[in-house]
Amino acid sequence: MTFSFHPEARSEFKEATIYYSEKSPSLASAFYTEVENAIEKITEDPCLYRVIDEDVRRCLTRRFPYAILYTIEESYILILAVMHCSREPSYWKHRLS
Repeated sequence: MTFSFHPEARSEFKEATIYYSEKSPSLASAFYTEVENAIEKITEDPCLYRVIDEDVRRCLTRRFPYAILYTIEESYILILAVMHCSREPSYWKHRLS
Protein backbone atom coordinates (compact mmCIF):
# COMPACT_ATOMS: atom_id res chain seq x y z
CA MET A 1 0.00 0.00 0.00
CA THR A 2 1.22 3.50 -0.73
CA PHE A 3 1.34 6.39 1.72
CA SER A 4 1.05 10.15 1.70
CA PHE A 5 2.01 12.76 4.27
CA HIS A 6 -0.37 15.40 5.53
CA PRO A 7 1.55 18.66 4.77
CA GLU A 8 2.01 19.42 8.48
CA ALA A 9 3.27 15.88 9.14
CA ARG A 10 5.84 16.26 6.37
CA SER A 11 6.99 19.52 8.00
CA GLU A 12 7.26 17.83 11.41
CA PHE A 13 9.39 15.07 9.92
CA LYS A 14 11.63 17.59 8.18
CA GLU A 15 11.98 19.80 11.28
CA ALA A 16 12.84 16.84 13.51
CA THR A 17 15.44 15.64 11.02
CA ILE A 18 16.98 19.13 10.96
CA TYR A 19 16.99 19.21 14.76
CA TYR A 20 18.88 15.92 14.92
CA SER A 21 21.27 16.99 12.15
CA GLU A 22 22.29 19.97 14.29
CA LYS A 23 23.20 17.47 17.03
CA SER A 24 24.94 15.01 14.73
CA PRO A 25 24.65 14.04 11.03
CA SER A 26 24.71 10.36 11.97
CA LEU A 27 21.90 10.92 14.49
CA ALA A 28 19.83 12.64 11.81
CA SER A 29 20.43 9.74 9.46
CA ALA A 30 19.42 7.25 12.16
CA PHE A 31 16.24 9.22 12.90
CA TYR A 32 15.31 9.45 9.22
CA THR A 33 15.90 5.72 8.75
CA GLU A 34 13.91 4.88 11.88
CA VAL A 35 10.88 6.83 10.69
CA GLU A 36 11.15 5.40 7.16
CA ASN A 37 11.32 1.86 8.60
CA ALA A 38 8.25 2.53 10.74
CA ILE A 39 6.34 3.80 7.70
CA GLU A 40 7.40 0.72 5.74
CA LYS A 41 6.03 -1.54 8.50
CA ILE A 42 2.80 0.46 8.49
CA THR A 43 2.36 0.07 4.73
CA GLU A 44 3.08 -3.67 4.94
CA ASP A 45 0.42 -4.29 7.61
CA PRO A 46 -1.64 -1.16 8.35
CA CYS A 47 -3.93 -2.89 10.86
CA LEU A 48 -1.02 -4.07 13.01
CA TYR A 49 -0.97 -0.96 15.21
CA ARG A 50 -3.65 -0.03 17.69
CA VAL A 51 -6.35 2.57 17.20
CA ILE A 52 -5.87 5.56 19.49
CA ASP A 53 -8.71 7.83 18.35
CA GLU A 54 -11.61 7.06 15.99
CA ASP A 55 -9.75 5.53 13.02
CA VAL A 56 -6.32 6.98 13.82
CA ARG A 57 -3.58 4.46 14.57
CA ARG A 58 -0.19 4.93 16.22
CA CYS A 59 3.16 3.32 15.50
CA LEU A 60 5.93 4.09 17.98
CA THR A 61 9.53 4.29 16.81
CA ARG A 62 11.98 2.14 18.73
CA ARG A 63 15.02 4.36 19.21
CA PHE A 64 13.50 7.86 19.23
CA PRO A 65 10.59 9.27 21.26
CA TYR A 66 8.35 9.65 18.21
CA ALA A 67 5.07 8.21 17.03
CA ILE A 68 3.70 7.99 13.51
CA LEU A 69 -0.03 8.72 13.54
CA TYR A 70 -1.97 7.58 10.49
CA THR A 71 -5.30 6.59 9.01
CA ILE A 72 -6.06 3.85 6.54
CA GLU A 73 -7.76 5.44 3.55
CA GLU A 74 -9.39 3.56 0.69
CA SER A 75 -6.24 3.17 -1.40
CA TYR A 76 -3.40 4.60 0.70
CA ILE A 77 -2.11 5.37 4.19
CA LEU A 78 -2.37 9.01 5.30
CA ILE A 79 0.39 10.00 7.73
CA LEU A 80 -1.24 12.62 9.98
CA ALA A 81 1.66 13.35 12.30
CA VAL A 82 5.27 12.54 13.07
CA MET A 83 4.77 13.40 16.71
CA HIS A 84 7.31 13.78 19.49
CA CYS A 85 5.81 11.81 22.37
CA SER A 86 6.10 14.68 24.84
CA ARG A 87 3.85 16.98 22.81
CA GLU A 88 0.24 17.73 23.62
CA PRO A 89 -1.42 14.43 22.65
CA SER A 90 -4.26 15.89 20.59
CA TYR A 91 -2.54 18.78 18.78
CA TRP A 92 -2.92 17.01 15.42
CA LYS A 93 -6.72 16.42 15.55
CA HIS A 94 -7.53 19.38 13.31
CA ARG A 95 -5.81 17.47 10.49
CA LEU A 96 -8.62 14.93 10.32
CA SER A 97 -10.99 17.18 8.40
